[in-house]
Amino acid sequence: MSILLFGVSHRSAPVGVLERLAISEHDRPKIVDKLLTAQTMSEAMVVSTCNRVEIYAVVDAFHPALEAVGNVLGEHSGLSINEMTQHAYVRYSESAAEHLFTVAAGLDSLVVGEQQILGQIRSAYASADANRTAGRVLHELAQQALRVGKRVHTETGIDRAGASVVSVALHKARGVLDSAGGELRRGVVLGAGAMGGLSAVHLAREGVNQITIVNRSVEKAQRLADNVAANHPLVTAVGVGLDELPAAMASADVLMTCSGSVGSVVSVAEVHHALAARTAETPLVICDLGLPRNVDPAAGRLPGVELIDIEGLRGDEEAQAAETDVVGARAIIAAELADYLAAQRRAEVTPTVTALRQRANDVVEAEILRLESRLPEMSDTERDEVAKTVRRVVDKLLHAPTVRVKQLAATADGDQYAQALRELFELKPGAAEAVAAPDADALLLPDQDGPQ
Repeated sequence: MSILLFGVSHRSAPVGVLERLAISEHDRPKIVDKLLTAQTMSEAMVVSTCNRVEIYAVVDAFHPALEAVGNVLGEHSGLSINEMTQHAYVRYSESAAEHLFTVAAGLDSLVVGEQQILGQIRSAYASADANRTAGRVLHELAQQALRVGKRVHTETGIDRAGASVVSVALHKARGVLDSAGGELRRGVVLGAGAMGGLSAVHLAREGVNQITIVNRSVEKAQRLADNVAANHPLVTAVGVGLDELPAAMASADVLMTCSGSVGSVVSVAEVHHALAARTAETPLVICDLGLPRNVDPAAGRLPGVELIDIEGLRGDEEAQAAETDVVGARAIIAAELADYLAAQRRAEVTPTVTALRQRANDVVEAEILRLESRLPEMSDTERDEVAKTVRRVVDKLLHAPTVRVKQLAATADGDQYAQALRELFELKPGAAEAVAAPDADALLLPDQDGPQ
C-alpha cells in the first residue's frame, strides 16, 4: 500500500477551476465515502482551502485509484478528466509525503510561511479521523506533517513574510485607501468561521474601530463580535444577518469576505445599492478571500469599488519569504522526510521478521514433538531443558539477522533485505501480510509526478 496525492492549487490552476473543485466542510465526508467505495483505496483524507484542493489516499494500485479519484472529482465538479488533468498534479509514495510536509511548512502557500494551513490540515485530519477514513498510514502521515509545520515555524523566520492571505489583502486595501486620501476605520467581515475570525482580528490590530460581522446565523456573528470587542477595548463590534449586508457596506471602508458558501454571496445589485447609499468619497475596498468566490467578479467593475481577490494576490512581493528562511525550512522538511520514510520502512519489515520468528518457532515445536516420540523415556525436567536449549540456540541465531534487517530496512533499498529473508527462509508473502502491515514491495512502484 502507498500514498496517492491528487491535487490542484493556486500554483497549478486558475481560480475558476479551483472554485469548481472546492469541497466544503459539509461535502467532505461524502466525497471521502465515495472515494472509499473503490476497492483500490483503504484510507482517504481531503484538504480543501481557499488555495488548494488535495486528496490523499492509501492505495494498493496506482492507475485504478487515480481513475477512481478522477471520477469522483469529475462528478463533484462537472469537469472532465482532461480539464482536471490540465491543472492537476499527482504525487505517489514518498513524493506525496514530501508534498504534504512542504504544504504544512507554508512553502506552497499563496503567502509563503503562513500558519493557517496547519489548522486546515489539522481540520482535514480530524474529519478523516472522526469519520474513520484515516488508518495507520494517514494517521502517521498527518501527524508527522503537523510536526514538520510546527518545527519550521519555531526554528525559522518563515512567517516573517506575513501572517496570512488576510494580512496581505488588508495591506493592499490600506494602500488603496491611502492613495485616495482615506483611512481604514470601518470594516465589515462576511463570515463568522475561522477565516472570518482571523479577518476581524487583523482589522482590529490595524486600528479599525468599527467592525460589523455579517453571517447567516446572527447568533454566531454576535458571538464573534463579542469576542473581538472583549479582546480589543477600543473596537466597537456588532453581529448582523445577511439582510443587513448592503447597509453595512454603505458605511464601510473595507469588506472582507471569507464565507464557505458555494456560489456568490454578494451580488452586483447588493454592491450597487450600497454604493447608492454611500456618503464617503473614498472607494469601497472588497477583499474576496473565499473559494469559491463570495463576490460576483462583476462588482469589481462598478465605479467606486476596488476588488482584491485571490487571483490578484498571486505573486505579491509581500507574499515572499526570505530566501534563507526558505532554505532552512527545506532542510527541516528533508530531515523529517528521511526520518518518516525510515520509520515506514522499519514498520514494513516487521511482518517479515514476525513471520520468520513464527516459522522458527514452528520448526522448534515440531522437532521437540519428534524428539519426544523417539525418546519417550525422557523425564519432564529433561524435556523442558532440551526445549529451552533449542529455543535459546534458535533465538541467538535469529537475533543478529533480525536486528540487522530492521536497521537495513531504514535505508533507501531496505525493502530488498526483507525480500531476501522471505526468499532464503521460504516465507510466503501472505504470511507476513496477515500479521501486521502492507507488503514493503508496494514502495517499489515508480514515483508518479504530474504537472506543476
